[in-house]
Amino acid sequence: MRIRVVALGHRMPAWIAAGWDDYARRLPREFALELVELKPEPRDRGKPVAQLLAAEAPRIDAACKGVLVVALDERGVAWTTRTLADHLARWRVEAHDAAFVIGSADGLDPDVKRRATAVVALSALTLPHGLVRVLLAEQLYRAASLLSGHPYHRE
Repeated sequence: MRIRVVALGHRMPAWIAAGWDDYARRLPREFALELVELKPEPRDRGKPVAQLLAAEAPRIDAACKGVLVVALDERGVAWTTRTLADHLARWRVEAHDAAFVIGSADGLDPDVKRRATAVVALSALTLPHGLVRVLLAEQLYRAASLLSGHPYHRE
């Protein structure tokens, strides 16, 4: 199963890349993790937020073509690690690849969320986008470990 993380934003600090790389390297080969970075719309041209998000949506859609989409949003449904593991297990059996989408500073276009298979909150807190990458990679690793029976996850 291929898991793609589509993230709007670039030029992350070195510690973000190091955290991402660490968890991506730990994932078993049956869960290939890929990061796709998309450049967000410039926020310095006076466009309304809705217009900025709408302009980002086609790039997100193109990066997610042919896979199940999980939109990350602080107002989404809170999944447990077990829930994430169950979804990964089902998608793997059904031969579905998945993309987890991290929006820009203003979030995601409503149409992107509407078309998504699920809208999930990693936290009710507002988190920096780079940190979300690392948290998501860690949770994917934890869910994969849970599926393989590894005691990394304690229930």
